[in-house]
Amino acid sequence: MNHFLLGFLIFSLPLHLVFSSHCTTVTNAKTFEKCMALPSQDASIAWTFHAHNATLDLVFFGTFISPSGWVGWGINPTSAEMTGTRALIAFPDPNSGQLVLLPYIIDPTVKLQKDPLLSRPLDVHLLSSSATLYGGRMATVHNGATIQIYATLKLVPNKTKIHHVWNRGLYVQGYSPTIHPTTANDLSSTATIDVLSGIAAKGNNNNIYTLKIIHGVINAISWGLLLPIGAITARYFRHIQALGPAWFYAHAGIQLFAIFIGTVGFAIGIRLGELSPGRVFGLHRKLGFAIFCLGWLQTLALLFRPKTTNKFRKYWKSYHHFVGYACVVIGVVNVFQGFDVMGLGRSYAKLAYCLGLSTLIGVCIALEVNSWVIFCRKAKEEKLRREGFISGCSDKASGSSRG
Repeated sequence: MNHFLLGFLIFSLPLHLVFSSHCTTVTNAKTFEKCMALPSQDASIAWTFHAHNATLDLVFFGTFISPSGWVGWGINPTSAEMTGTRALIAFPDPNSGQLVLLPYIIDPTVKLQKDPLLSRPLDVHLLSSSATLYGGRMATVHNGATIQIYATLKLVPNKTKIHHVWNRGLYVQGYSPTIHPTTANDLSSTATIDVLSGIAAKGNNNNIYTLKIIHGVINAISWGLLLPIGAITARYFRHIQALGPAWFYAHAGIQLFAIFIGTVGFAIGIRLGELSPGRVFGLHRKLGFAIFCLGWLQTLALLFRPKTTNKFRKYWKSYHHFVGYACVVIGVVNVFQGFDVMGLGRSYAKLAYCLGLSTLIGVCIALEVNSWVIFCRKAKEEKLRREGFISGCSDKASGSSRG
C-alpha cells in the first residue's frame, strides 16, 4: 500500500512542476538584469529594479491559447491572488484585429462572474505599458503565439516584494475578456517575488496544491477503492460456509476504515474550500457531501441492526444494500470528478486509478459468474431432489445393502 501511495503521489504531479520553462533577460526592445521562469502556463518574467527611485522595468512572456483569446499580467497590492489584481490584458482588437493592451481591475464581482470585466484606469503607479507579439509587426495572434507585455511601475519605497498574477483565456466579448480555464495549472498562476534579490517567496499556493494532492489520494483510496472492496467482500464471501463470520468482520473492518480515512479527506476538502474563496466546483462539492452523509448514515445503521429473527430484518437489509451500493457508485463518480477539478483528466494518476478500478470490476465479474454457476448447480440438484431422482437412487442403494 505504501508503494501504491508513493506512486500515486508521483504520477499526480503535473509535468509543469517537473519541467519548468526557461527564461531570458534579452528582448528586441530591452535587456533586463534578472529573469524567472513561472510555475505555470510556460510563462516567465524578466525585470530590472532601480533601487534609487524604486522603479521597476518588467516584461512578461506568455502565450495565447486561442486566436480570439487574451493574455494578462498584473500585480496585487495586498496578496498573491486574482481578486484585487491590477491587470494589463492583451488581445486582438475586435474591430481592427490589431493587438491592444488595456488596464483592468479584477474585483470580486468579476471573479464570481456576476459582472463583465470592463477596462478602467489602474490605481497603481503605472508609468508606461505596451505589448508586442514575438515576430514583430507582421506577427498575428494564433494558438501558441508568444506575447511580451512590458510595464514600468513605481513601487512603494523600501518595499521590494510584489504579488503578481498572470493568466490567459479563450475568448473576448467586445472588450471584455471572458473567464479563463479552471484547471489546476490555470488556478495556480500567482506568485510573490522579491525584485531586489530575485527570490520567489513561498506562498500558500504550494501548500494548497499539496493539500489537493493529499485530498485526492485519500479520497480515491477510501471512497473509490476500499468502499467497493468492502461491498465485494459482503456480496461474494458471505455464502462461503467455511469462512463462518470472518466475512462479516472483514466487511465491517474495511468499510469502517474507508469511512474514517474518507472523513479525513472530506475535512481536507472543506479546508480547501475555505482557502480558495470564489472557486466553486458545484457538482464535486455536492457529491462529496452526499457520499459523506450516506457513508456515516450507513455506519450508524449498524447500531440499529435487528436480529435475524426480527420481522424488520428484511427491511433493514434492503435499506443497507441500497445505501451501500449508492455510496459505492457516488464515490467512484466523484473520484472522476476530482480528477477533472484537478486538471488531471489525462494524467498517470487517473490511469492508475482506472487500472485499479478495472481490476475490481474484473474480480466482480469472475465472482458473479462463479456465484451463478453455483446457484444453477444447487437449483438443479434441488429440482432433482423434488422429482425424487436423488432420493430414489439413495433408497435403491440402501435396499440393495439390506439384501
